[in-house]
Amino acid sequence: MFRKVNKVHFVGIGGIGMSGIAELLLNQGFDISGSDVSDTEIIDRLRTNGAKINIGHKPENLSKSEAVVYSSAIPEDNVELIFARERGIPTIKRAEMLGELIALKSTSIAVSGTHGKTSTSSMIGAMLTHSNLDPTLIVGGLVKNLNSNSKLGAGEIVVVEADEYDKSFLQLNPTVAIITNIEKEHMDCYKNMNDLYESFISFANSVPFYGSVVICSDSKGASDIINKIKRPITTYGIKSNADVTASKLSFDKMKSFYTLSYQGKNIGQVSLSVPGEHNVLNSLAAAAIGFELGIDPIKIISGINSYEGVRRRFEIKGSINNNNIIVVDDYAHHPTEVNATLNTAKKGWKKKIIGVFQPHLYTRTRDFSKEFAKAMMTSDVAIIADIYPAREKPIIGVSAKLVYDELKELGHKNTYYIPDLNDLNPIIKKNIDKEALIITMGAGTIWRYGESILKELSKNYE
Repeated sequence: MFRKVNKVHFVGIGGIGMSGIAELLLNQGFDISGSDVSDTEIIDRLRTNGAKINIGHKPENLSKSEAVVYSSAIPEDNVELIFARERGIPTIKRAEMLGELIALKSTSIAVSGTHGKTSTSSMIGAMLTHSNLDPTLIVGGLVKNLNSNSKLGAGEIVVVEADEYDKSFLQLNPTVAIITNIEKEHMDCYKNMNDLYESFISFANSVPFYGSVVICSDSKGASDIINKIKRPITTYGIKSNADVTASKLSFDKMKSFYTLSYQGKNIGQVSLSVPGEHNVLNSLAAAAIGFELGIDPIKIISGINSYEGVRRRFEIKGSINNNNIIVVDDYAHHPTEVNATLNTAKKGWKKKIIGVFQPHLYTRTRDFSKEFAKAMMTSDVAIIADIYPAREKPIIGVSAKLVYDELKELGHKNTYYIPDLNDLNPIIKKNIDKEALIITMGAGTIWRYGESILKELSKNYE
């Protein structure tokens, strides 16, 4: 006999992936509780929607819970997990829960890749919504169109991110698998690059025989596995001879323009409200989904054009001095992402670029210090904050100074290393020009400093 579960507890509920699932279950009528280490805007929103959330992990937080969901960031010796297991309460990893949720819809679209998952899945959601298909959406960022990271739709399509960290995307088995790119990342979870490639191949081949795989052929890593995928494939790209392509690209501040083509046929002009070539690629993945589903090409274009962006993806925090000085925040935490963000700034604005980068994780900083430095060379002023460790313990000899030292070695003329972010504003004031674009980058706490930068600089223009 089926036993209904109503009360679900989330350990680490404030995580962007966890909160999306929690919000979706709240909207379905579940009784949701949770715990986390600190209050955040996300937790405030969940509380407003009816979740009962405690700060700090304690066994008593699980009062009458019938199931417990936890993220990969939660250690196995967490007191709430131990308590739940001792009492026979089912404990479910976030990825497993996501896999069970997507099975409730007839068509599931899972977006994987080293970069671009959140933007791509959000664009797909915008395009499907614009086409009156009312999708369910669970993504790893706050979508401006929704002011949320999840949406419960009445339609039969669900769109989710498929995270390769800890091989969790292998739990999903979607109808359509998207691979935006494959690069070296999360080597703390993979034996080597071959292990990473094989995991993406397994993910792609997990779709049913009636499903399909949408893959970016511009990405060398992604294109290298195409011949090992045993399901129907749709390719997209700018540089490659793909099924879905973009040509005649141009950029102006926050806008990207291009001509969309499908199977060699000119479909129409796209006016994308987010900047950068990487976002053009993300929108091509969304267009590919539209063609796969047989959506009217006019609606595909207008749906993509309706997309408003995601918080922390080249998000303008504010401006002063008649827009001559602009502060931008971006989630970039991999060298390719940092490079894309800074190049977007260079192409869209004719201003002095001040890049502020906070590395995320000791292992990533150790493995990519040279690559981060090369990416930061694009900035006129390069400021390196110390590492945001997240789930990791310190590694002897590893700090953000590795990136700074590489920048000096490469010959950057204006770079700084600041172990304490409280030293940030004086350095920015020292280097500011009448025309400047300040970009805070990283997956940690760096986003909080954009407002303080604006407040401090505005004193000079009162």
